[in-house]
Amino acid sequence: MIEALLDRAFGPDRHARTAYRMRMGMEWLDALSFAVLDADEMLVGTIQCFPIALTDREGRPVPLVMVGPVAVVPERQGEGFGQGLMMAMLDAEARLARDGSPAFAQVLIGDTEYYGRWGFTSAATGGWHCPGPFEPDRLLARGAALSAMPAEGMLGPWGIE
Repeated sequence: MIEALLDRAFGPDRHARTAYRMRMGMEWLDALSFAVLDADEMLVGTIQCFPIALTDREGRPVPLVMVGPVAVVPERQGEGFGQGLMMAMLDAEARLARDGSPAFAQVLIGDTEYYGRWGFTSAATGGWHCPGPFEPDRLLARGAALSAMPAEGMLGPWGIE
């Protein structure tokens, strides 16, 4: 059902997008990934987070969490489901941090106007590259761990050579 929802939200060619290349081969992080049902118990949205890395010029990978896809079926967009999914993910992240899990910077490809409300910005990502075409102003990151991230590097799946 999630795959069908993602096809509807992003199109059947979505697997060719840069964001999919960045997380290729990775399983989503259960603790940070959610689905939302409407009052009729129909799946209307999903958020998935994946482990990825920013590999610096010396080949050292630094872990991050890739947020996305965040998707809501087209006919239900604008009803707050996407915001609810983002809040659920951020609440889960905060709960994990309180329980002693390491805090990782988060990255996504999206609109600053939408994701900026949760602190996502392109301020730290100017020297980061992706394995495919992307618009630099749409490569957004957030989190206290950003201060420890390399200024330059390539984003890609975590732990895959």
